Amino acid sequence: QVQLVESGGGLVQAGGSLRLSCAASGRTFSSYAMGWFRQAPWKEREFVAGITWSGPKTYYADSVKGRFTISRDNAKNTVYLAMNSLKPEDTAVYYCAARLYYLGSTYHPEDFRSWGQGTQVTVSS
Repeated sequence: QVQLVESGGGLVQAGGSLRLSCAASGRTFSSYAMGWFRQAPWKEREFVAGITWSGPKTYYADSVKGRFTISRDNAKNTVYLAMNSLKPEDTAVYYCAARLYYLGSTYHPEDFRSWGQGTQVTVSS
C-alpha cells in the first residue's frame, strides 16, 4: 500500500484560499486514483474531489464544484487540492486517499484502503 501524508491545512477567513498537498511514498503513485475527503465534527466522512490514475479525469462534490481544484504531479508523487472562496461550512479535517487502478467516477470512502492522517482546515466567518 502507498503511504500518504497531508499538509497545508490551517485557519483562514471566509473567502480566502488554501492549497492542500498529499505526498505519497512508493514508486507506483501514478497507478493510483486519488481522492480528497473531509469530515466535520459529528458528521460522516464525505467525498470532496477525485482524480483518476489515467487521463486523468477529475470529479467534484457539488458543494465544492467551481471553487476547488484537484491536480496531481506524478513526478513528485503528490496530489493537490486548491481551495478558493472558502466558506465556514468547508471547516473539517481533510484526508487524502488512494485506490489502485481506479477509473470510475464515484468515490466512496469505504472503497479506499490507503489514507493519510488528515489536516485540519478551519474557515472563520
